[in-house]
Amino acid sequence: MKKLVESLSVIEKKILPFLEEKNISEICKKSNLDKVSVLRALEYLNNKKIITLETDKKKVVDVGVNGALYRKKGLPERRLLLFLDEKRIVPLNDAQKQSGLSADEFKVSLGVLKGKALIEIKNGKIFLSASKSEISKKSMEEIFLESLPIDEEKLTPEQLFSLKSLQKRKEIIQVDERKRFLIKITVLGKEIVNSKDVSKELIEQITPELLKKEQSWKNKKFRRYDVTLEVPRINGGKRHFVNQAIDYGKKIWTEMGFEEMNGNFIQSSFWVFDSLFTAQDHPVREMQDTFFINHSGELPDKKIVKSVKLAHEKGVSGSKGWGYNWDENESKREVLRTHTTCLSAKTLYNLKKENFPKKYFAIGKCFRNETVDWSHGFEFNQSEGIVVGPGLNFRHLLGYLKQFFKKMGYEKIRFTPAYFPYTEPSVEIHWWHPEKKIWLELGGAGIFRPEVVIPLLGIEVPVLAWGPGFDRILMDYYQVKDLREIYKNDITQLRKMKSWVKF
Repeated sequence: MKKLVESLSVIEKKILPFLEEKNISEICKKSNLDKVSVLRALEYLNNKKIITLETDKKKVVDVGVNGALYRKKGLPERRLLLFLDEKRIVPLNDAQKQSGLSADEFKVSLGVLKGKALIEIKNGKIFLSASKSEISKKSMEEIFLESLPIDEEKLTPEQLFSLKSLQKRKEIIQVDERKRFLIKITVLGKEIVNSKDVSKELIEQITPELLKKEQSWKNKKFRRYDVTLEVPRINGGKRHFVNQAIDYGKKIWTEMGFEEMNGNFIQSSFWVFDSLFTAQDHPVREMQDTFFINHSGELPDKKIVKSVKLAHEKGVSGSKGWGYNWDENESKREVLRTHTTCLSAKTLYNLKKENFPKKYFAIGKCFRNETVDWSHGFEFNQSEGIVVGPGLNFRHLLGYLKQFFKKMGYEKIRFTPAYFPYTEPSVEIHWWHPEKKIWLELGGAGIFRPEVVIPLLGIEVPVLAWGPGFDRILMDYYQVKDLREIYKNDITQLRKMKSWVKF
């Protein structure tokens, strides 16, 4: 027992004489310690078997924000009733303003008073039908509001009825779950409380000042420390887990010989849609799918504009194009980029034939006017890639994708035939979601059509291209079941997120 006494900290010793109080507030008051310190000391004493500390949860009914106001000023129906007691008959249109109630309060008050047969509404007027005794008598709801707070389990049938009635209204009542600490002193604890050794002073910590003066530590005892006890967790700073994964994704592509592409979030429709052979009347360009900026940008040089216009109107390399009159003003409209493929288009435009073969990638933010749910968001990260060079084929494309996903930790993926305006042949990439038990689409891939390549490069050459959604790739590794959780910035969740150990 002596060793145990010598392990007691200052705050533990301070609360020992007051453990019989069994009330945290009283212990705080008599020990002159704050609640956090008292609770910490109680946990220490519980670990040392000096006390047993149990928590008892109970629900307490209390006033909400509006409830506190109404307890002072009176419930809206009480205020309307008192107002009508002076007027007796008031036009319905004037009653709200004259009574000083808000529109919602007035509407609720009318329903309550009418339900209790205290008023009548006829010909656009309110008639008070309540007697003087009915007006002066407090309602069950008013009596209940004045009695709060109260334990939910102690509510009488009348109080329960009032509770349900008031809960239908905004922020009058709130039900909180509160913890109550039950402190019991053990047999060992009683011996320690009565021990004379408790009053002995022990050195808590070694400091430079202590070491300087020999008389302050010589022949004195140091407090014992139990190194097996749990200590508070320290959460150090770290990068957001999405940024860690992005760094790893970039590492994969660069190790595979790719160069990174960068660009602005705001791009002209020319680069986002037209350069990628997306017709100007295509549904993807409509307001419900795209965030348009109230500004028009500039087009690049006339040569490429002419080439893109020709591809849309009449086609290139034997194709017929889309067969409509291409509008230059529509092409100038600026948008929040809906994909990072616009970076690929710009890169191809600036690429020279003598530089073939070339490989480029990008991982960046995109924006789409989507209905937000567990698998969709209006902003997301996309992993973009292109490979340019003669002799490339569809098997090379699937090989790059398989290698990337394998390095990201995904073995169970599949490719299915698909259609995109700017690639042919095209595939969609899916991975098996173990929780939802479905194949989840990650994005599309394919070989750029001649209508894309020839206007940008001036020649026809195979260009492999892909753009899977990067955020969805993170879901399995981080055990995220809902994409909305990724950007909630819940500090508790972020602290628990594991690091991207593959990096």
